[in-house]
Amino acid sequence: MTPVRIPTPLRAVYGVFGAAALALIAFTVVFFTRWLASLTPVEAFLAAYPGAAPMPEGQGIGIPPWLSWAHFLNAFFLLLIIRSGIRIRGEKTPSGLWTSRRVKKRRMSLTIWFHIAVDVLWLLNGIAFIVLLFATGHWVRIVPTSWDVFPNALSALIQYVSLDWPTHSGWTGYNGLQQLSYFAIVFVASPLAILTGARLSAFWPRETDPPSRVARLNRMFPVDLAKAVHFPTMLFFVGFVIAHVGLVFATGALRNLNAMYGGQDAVNWTGFWIFTFSLIAMAGGWIAARDSVIAPIAQRFGDVRMRPRR
Repeated sequence: MTPVRIPTPLRAVYGVFGAAALALIAFTVVFFTRWLASLTPVEAFLAAYPGAAPMPEGQGIGIPPWLSWAHFLNAFFLLLIIRSGIRIRGEKTPSGLWTSRRVKKRRMSLTIWFHIAVDVLWLLNGIAFIVLLFATGHWVRIVPTSWDVFPNALSALIQYVSLDWPTHSGWTGYNGLQQLSYFAIVFVASPLAILTGARLSAFWPRETDPPSRVARLNRMFPVDLAKAVHFPTMLFFVGFVIAHVGLVFATGALRNLNAMYGGQDAVNWTGFWIFTFSLIAMAGGWIAARDSVIAPIAQRFGDVRMRPRR
């Protein structure tokens, strides 16, 4: 059956109506939540649980320089991972092939090689982050230490949706919803992305005989399951980044940026300009992530054969 092609002018009209419908739904949700928050039982709940995540007193205060650097590198590598991941999904014919010099059967597209290479850098940055997080005691910022984090997270969610932002300072700690979100990103989504990505890569051990350990492992962790989880996990990262950046700017941009990038609990432009330079660096990385730059780097770790351009 031949698909029906919608004319471009009609697509624009549908797009406008779609955006208007989404805006209407958003306004409806906001006003419903504000009405809900005005009810006496909900008001009492918000008063009992204002949203702040419970933390051991005197711990996890401040943003040390290593955390700022880890945050920037995480964003930089994640951007390149998402860029290459999207390209892999839409790449029908690879522009180039990378082959291992040690294991000739280990062959993949240049885009997949770049995706894995950045994955490794992202993983190393994550390991350093986890080690320093626990070594310095800052783990209390993102690891729940009390069951009260759940009602506080619900309270924070109600306040966010009603556009009555929860009062908090990222310098001293996070609210319950932030803490659970960061915990999910670091300790749930990231390991899922790593495990499923490893399963899909050419570096995953190949099966030999049916009784082998690799064969049993592959039956326990089939490639179809990895495919079904890996891309939605990337979408979760994208959604988190959009919500995270949006709330950073909506809930006190200068103070939030200064805490993460400026290393101080103050309202000035230091963190904003450092953040701006980091955006320029990320934009440069996005532009530089092309075959003409990737191929010479990949050549150092294997044999690269580019397909002739037509």
